[in-house]
Amino acid sequence: MPNTPPDPTPTQLSPFLSQDDWLAIWLGAIVLAASLAAVALWGNDVQAYVAKPGAWRELPVTALVPSEQFVGSPLMGSLVVGTVLCVLFAVAQRARGERSTDFVPSFVVVYLLALVSFTLAGHEVVKAYNLEYALWALMVGLIISNTIGTPKFLRPAVLTEFYIKTGLVLLGSEVLMSRLVALGLPGIGVAWVVTPIVLITTYWFGQRVLRMPSRTLNMVIAADMSVCGVSAAIATAAACRAKKEELSLAISLSLTFTVVMMAVMPMVIKAIGLDPYVGGAWLGGTIDSTGAVAAAGATLGDEALEVAATVKMIQNILIGVTAFCVAVYWTTRVDVSRKGERVGAGEIWRRFPKFVLGFLAASIVFSVLHAMVPGGAELTEAMIKNATKTFRSWLFCLAFVCIGLETNFRQLLPQLKGGKPLALYLCGQFLNLCLTLLMAWLMFGVFFPPAGD
Repeated sequence: MPNTPPDPTPTQLSPFLSQDDWLAIWLGAIVLAASLAAVALWGNDVQAYVAKPGAWRELPVTALVPSEQFVGSPLMGSLVVGTVLCVLFAVAQRARGERSTDFVPSFVVVYLLALVSFTLAGHEVVKAYNLEYALWALMVGLIISNTIGTPKFLRPAVLTEFYIKTGLVLLGSEVLMSRLVALGLPGIGVAWVVTPIVLITTYWFGQRVLRMPSRTLNMVIAADMSVCGVSAAIATAAACRAKKEELSLAISLSLTFTVVMMAVMPMVIKAIGLDPYVGGAWLGGTIDSTGAVAAAGATLGDEALEVAATVKMIQNILIGVTAFCVAVYWTTRVDVSRKGERVGAGEIWRRFPKFVLGFLAASIVFSVLHAMVPGGAELTEAMIKNATKTFRSWLFCLAFVCIGLETNFRQLLPQLKGGKPLALYLCGQFLNLCLTLLMAWLMFGVFFPPAGD
């Protein structure tokens, strides 16, 4: 018999082309560049081809094809986004050494689940209560995983962190330094002074007072609640290598209380008669979700909305700083105490979530474009509004569906034993609310009152 040649050795790709963090940066850069070029060529017409389901009242189909015309409808725009993401992530999966033929059919199903989630969130009653797509996406995934179980064929497309990381790179383009300059010291005071105090205090409280057995769960909840919700939780979980179940629990707590705070805080602000600037800063510094901050701020008026959204954007800059600091602390203090060995700078770099570099790079590039290039402000804002924000929303929705698909309540129950995670979140958020209100009053009410007050 002739000798059978051995199987060819698979090509070893550079980490820059095969690891999630770097691939997320490349995918985000491709979407940003393509969106910028499309908006530069076609202007606002791009939104007809990049969309998500709209609002509806009686029939869900009107959220997809409201005018009975496919061209330019939300359904067409959703299919375009889905096709682009499917192609990009199929190529990325191939680069990671996975089979793209397994990924594509499973992605189609996960994307349809995200489409259902967006449609449910579009009902006028649901929108009135500000129950955003993230909650519905999580519920859709949870129902499947806790009843029939997540089918095996869906596993290739359940890429929670990959979707979130890519979405966070896109989010970087929305964090413009000009907004930081617009509010200056008062905005920085609210966003950058309170946040690290609450983060460190909450972690200390969990370890020393509650004596939580899992340090990683303690840290992820502290970052989720003090920085900016899901985005910070993902970055911090990557930095300290938290378990998926711990990340799911932290995000579930965040989403639940975000809905409550979004509804209750504006009523409290109106009841006690806070100035719109103070009230907006309080919202922006405490509510976890950027979308929920905007929704809550809008109920108080344009001034409160602008301040709330800007403070939240300034706070979002801390995602990268927090991830880096957690990576350094975990590798030099926590892992050293467990293993009894010293950890060098190389391990810190290996542990650091590299996609944060993409977030920061996008923020810098588009801040420069927005502030220094003639016509750059209009182009950047049109790109965000008509293209990249929609892509980011789809990526986050896909991630929330996947979180639900990966989460089983039976696995979460041990984490909830004794109620310590809930107690940690409640105590940390109470401290966050008090300190942020105090700082918002000092910054916008005492030291830097708005002109004309």
